[in-house]
Amino acid sequence: MGEMMVQIRIGFVGDSITHGTGDETLLGWTYRVGQAEAAKGHDVTVYNLGIRADTSTLVEGRWETEVLSRLKPEMNCGTLWAIGINDSAHEKTATTDGLRVPLEESLDRISRMINAAKAVGPALWIGPTPVVENMMPIDRLPGVVYDFRNERIEEYGRAYAAKAAEIDVPYLDLYGALADDPDWDASLRASDGLHPNADGYVMMAARITAWDAWRAWFDT
Repeated sequence: MGEMMVQIRIGFVGDSITHGTGDETLLGWTYRVGQAEAAKGHDVTVYNLGIRADTSTLVEGRWETEVLSRLKPEMNCGTLWAIGINDSAHEKTATTDGLRVPLEESLDRISRMINAAKAVGPALWIGPTPVVENMMPIDRLPGVVYDFRNERIEEYGRAYAAKAAEIDVPYLDLYGALADDPDWDASLRASDGLHPNADGYVMMAARITAWDAWRAWFDT
């Protein structure tokens, strides 16, 4: 590890898992990764820009205002993108019955946003996480049912990884890392099957802070 203190502001753009939904400590993974670097002496500003149930379509309508009001090119800044699991969900309402965002549309939109965000600093892309299918669907909102399936999440994640390589953005495959992990499964079952509890967010944070692309922001 380098000895120099790094001062950095990071915008974490995403959905409910970015927000930390299900974590009884309210830290999620974003504040945990910030804490981990602060414990090493770094000066980290964490901007959690996660909104529950957001798809790439919804993020596209807000990210620029939210990111550019917090991060400036003249500062040491970066963005970390963790969206897509909601794109893969099947939505059923009185007027809709289908994927929330088809894969090609999701790929185009997310890659376009990430490319634009490079104007304020480097960007990282984190893939979607597995769910417990027998706890699906999610029906918290009146008249809205979201069904998440691991096969679809994995398909979207593979496509995201390929697109990230194409646009030269580091990508972390969390689906592959967590799909067969019994501790991840337990963390989901302790919550709602989609969002982990605190234990799961600790697992996510550990994988992110050990990631070479993340470490490159801090280890000089």
